[in-house]
Amino acid sequence: MPHPTSAQDTARAPDTPAPGAPARGPAYWLEHAWLGDRCEPGVLLTVADGRIGALTTGHERPPRGAEILRGLTLPGLANVHSHAFHRALRGAVQTGGGTFWTWRESMYAVAQRLTPDSYHRLARAAYAEMALAGITAVGEFHYLHHAPGGTRYDDPNAMGEALLAAADEAGIRLTLLDTAYLAAGFGEPPAAHQRRFDDGSADAWAERAALLAPRGLALRGAAVHSVRAVPAAALSTVADWARERGAPLHAHLSEQPAENEACLAAHGRTPARLLADHGVLGGRTTAVHATHLTDDDIGLVGATGTGTCMCPTTERDLADGTGPAAALQRAGSALSLGSDSHAVVDILEEARAMELDERLRTGRRGHWTAAALLRAATADGHAALGRPDAGRIAPGAAADLTTVSLDSVRTAGAAPGRLAETAVFAAGAADVRHTVVAGRHLVRDGAHTRVPDVPRELAAAIRAAHGEEPRHDR
Repeated sequence: MPHPTSAQDTARAPDTPAPGAPARGPAYWLEHAWLGDRCEPGVLLTVADGRIGALTTGHERPPRGAEILRGLTLPGLANVHSHAFHRALRGAVQTGGGTFWTWRESMYAVAQRLTPDSYHRLARAAYAEMALAGITAVGEFHYLHHAPGGTRYDDPNAMGEALLAAADEAGIRLTLLDTAYLAAGFGEPPAAHQRRFDDGSADAWAERAALLAPRGLALRGAAVHSVRAVPAAALSTVADWARERGAPLHAHLSEQPAENEACLAAHGRTPARLLADHGVLGGRTTAVHATHLTDDDIGLVGATGTGTCMCPTTERDLADGTGPAAALQRAGSALSLGSDSHAVVDILEEARAMELDERLRTGRRGHWTAAALLRAATADGHAALGRPDAGRIAPGAAADLTTVSLDSVRTAGAAPGRLAETAVFAAGAADVRHTVVAGRHLVRDGAHTRVPDVPRELAAAIRAAHGEEPRHDR
């Protein structure tokens, strides 16, 4: 039976507010809902001003007028680490062997060809793909600032504006992490293909970044590309910029052993210690990858309250290695997940990959429960993006929802008491049926409501990013 308040909730048409009440959006009936520590059947929630209003359980059938979400509804998924332009590399850099460093040359080649218009087109399609995968918020680690050769656009933030417009049109929340990138390595000026990333100095970076005003569902934050790309003397400028604005701060950390070795040679300390010494680590900071840490580094990241974003599908695609996620969490670092290079866009796959990688590393199973992995994919991910009000299905939280089918060939036969395990260890992006952002359907029955043909848009944008002539398909 419904809870006593549910009759009152459903007596009025969902879009008709009571006198003096906030503007109301639709009501949703969730066949099954993940409420953070358990699954509940028959959940009814209302939306007011993009947030969850009333939430009641025990509704065996959907009330009249409610939108129906069949399957298991999770809080919207958070993609904490994205480089939107890397989407053009999927499937194009898998032959010839090599390492992260050889892959990077292909990445630079794509970066050199993008304009504000072509970047907008590619990012819009990439963000629409994320929405189809149930992602409601993304952190864009943005360092593609200027024209090739470093020439400034008339609008110094033209590329950032392209990303803001792309996310707005694709309908997902964006935290634009404006990234300082000032050097090719320790004591080395930017190479020719890195000049469009470079503002010339940390002060010039801060001045330009301050001009970019977010709009709509967007927030802004800051990022240190890495200790090899931001000189030690400039690190505190980036950290201060973020602290003064209460903004999230992210940094690539110890992604490659070569970076650690070069940092030790230049500064006599590890990258984690260098970031800590210059005020970069802390409760608003997220370290990305953190793959090659010492035991002391792990303790330092945890003790400072710094979060860690793991990107397992990219880390394995680039042969980077497996990071010490379990040890970091034990030390006090909250874990989140990102698709990074977009070799795969599937946060459920990132969640299970974190567990499966740890199984391979240790020879043991069961390092995280499904509930813990879902927390990394939702609440802790949104918090890393400066959105502590998201990632929960609860009154007052952002009304962002992701519904996973329970009747696909991957999820059919799920035991009623094991729906969370089914979502994490069996389902994937292809099983996302609905995505709701700020209370409005963005993906309905597997189709994007704003971008009518996402595969076609992706194909055209990727061809343009590789300098190919457009095709006039009939």
